[in-house]
Amino acid sequence: MKWEDQGRSRNVEDRRGQAAPRRAGLPAGSLPIGIGGVVVLFVLSAVTGVDFLSLLGLGGGSGTGGGSTLPGGALPADVDVADEEEQVRFMSFVLDDLQDFWEEAFRRSDLGYPEATLVLYRDAVDSACGYAPSAVGPFYCPTDDSVYLDLSFYDELQHRYGAPGDFAQAYVLAHEIGHHVQNQLGYLAESQRLQETDSAAASEVSVATELMADCYAGVWAASVDSRGLLERGDLEEGLQAAAAVGDDTLARQAGRIPNQETFTHGSAEQRSGWFRTGFDSADPNACNTFDGL
Repeated sequence: MKWEDQGRSRNVEDRRGQAAPRRAGLPAGSLPIGIGGVVVLFVLSAVTGVDFLSLLGLGGGSGTGGGSTLPGGALPADVDVADEEEQVRFMSFVLDDLQDFWEEAFRRSDLGYPEATLVLYRDAVDSACGYAPSAVGPFYCPTDDSVYLDLSFYDELQHRYGAPGDFAQAYVLAHEIGHHVQNQLGYLAESQRLQETDSAAASEVSVATELMADCYAGVWAASVDSRGLLERGDLEEGLQAAAAVGDDTLARQAGRIPNQETFTHGSAEQRSGWFRTGFDSADPNACNTFDGL
């Protein structure tokens, strides 16, 4: 992806130098929403013996979703934050571009767009949605309109899940900002209401929520392409990243047989397909995955 180093975004909050916080509970009704799925927390708990569900306050409860769970999320202690500065500046460029795009889209509909904050952290973080270790992966917290990201997630995405490239990284942030857009439009509140009132449909509603965010990411990618910023192979990187965090892909990576009834974010085919739908249509109105629920 073509980009210009414009320094750090004013909406980036850097907490990487802070010590990992003590564990805190998750407030009811404000669970984090991320690129992966709560189903993978079940898988990791079984494989590693670590009760991730209890750790995040998700055990026995209902909610709209969790962050992407990729093992080994923490950065090595000897990695200096200065080594990541170029990546921070790239993410700043993507963040500002995303928010400029959505601000203009909202303006055309006579709506206001409150900017989201990107919080960078290492190892673990306390958010307005509660405590989260790096294993949760990138997530959006609707309580404070913030995306939380440990940059080591991108190493896992590339080396463990076979989704390299800068536009794969851009897709991840675009997906999370997609949740921010959903939050402003009322879709997240509706998603939670539907899951609370119809537990049998909770999985289907969760998948619809995540696929809409994937579609929104594709709509933004179409804008990037129209401005000549998309390079050869970038679209494929985005599609590959979307497929890499499909529920079936993550289940197989954990040595489990995918069970569609437990999906919370959609299959690899669904995720890449909705990202492509957004890209091909370049229209947020084409992203209504809730239609028919």
